[in-house]
Amino acid sequence: MNERQNPNSTQDSAVTVIGLGPMGQAMTRTLLAGGHPVTVWNRTAARADGVVADGATLAATPREAVEASDLVILSLTDYQAMYDILDSATGSLAGRTLVNLSSDTPDRSREAAAWAVDHGAAFLTGGVMAPAPMVGTEASYVYYSGPKEVMERHRAALTPLGALKYLGEDPGLAQMMYQANLAVFLTTLSGLMHATAMLGNAGMKAQEALPELLALTDSIGEMLRAGEASPGAALDAGEHPGDLSTVTMMGATADHIVETSTSLGLDLALPLAVQAHYRRAIEDGNGGDNWTRIIDGIRAPR
Repeated sequence: MNERQNPNSTQDSAVTVIGLGPMGQAMTRTLLAGGHPVTVWNRTAARADGVVADGATLAATPREAVEASDLVILSLTDYQAMYDILDSATGSLAGRTLVNLSSDTPDRSREAAAWAVDHGAAFLTGGVMAPAPMVGTEASYVYYSGPKEVMERHRAALTPLGALKYLGEDPGLAQMMYQANLAVFLTTLSGLMHATAMLGNAGMKAQEALPELLALTDSIGEMLRAGEASPGAALDAGEHPGDLSTVTMMGATADHIVETSTSLGLDLALPLAVQAHYRRAIEDGNGGDNWTRIIDGIRAPR
């Protein structure tokens, strides 16, 4: 029995991490802390200095990095970077597992899974739902999709990065969930900056404004749960009861935000987009429905 066949071998516990931005570095350190031998590679080799000092091994080439471990984790800007980097190492992919934790579209995730299989590798798509400083903490969780047996085979190595949330066999599912979460996250960040700019015009510094605004973002989930015992159940049933809030009421607020932002000379891209959702629902005759009715226009834009 050779090392690749021995379930207790160093090869099986070893992990390769390709891509050493803040997230890749955080994952490398978490894996090292968990006792895994970690080989790393990055286009800019100097970025590996810190994790090498912590015990990682720097590979000279992508091929060398791939051949060091059965499990290869990719933390890159997008999926094209995976092809660019691994093009010279495709001959070494057979029998290994690629776990791509990079951001891209669900369709590109599916294409990447097919590409990996064509080269004899197993493939998992993943989305890490935590910033780099939180990787490996109890607050970190990671969505995965792809062959379940592949995820289970590497569960011990992947779990330290964050709680595993398996979504199904379709390699596009984890990316879809990741992008959906980021749609909420990025919109919230833009909203926070827009609100901070509004308050700045009133003479309030960011260090005064943000604590107040963050208190709201912290409570939004609680507010939505208070309005519905099972959030999303009414949406699934096509119900939009307007007993707590209506499209018309929320639309009026959206109008006021646009007017205020205009008077302050701020960029209107975000408030106009929000306003458009409510105006569309009102135009469609749904002003008396709950604000959730705006989903119709999002699902079927004109």
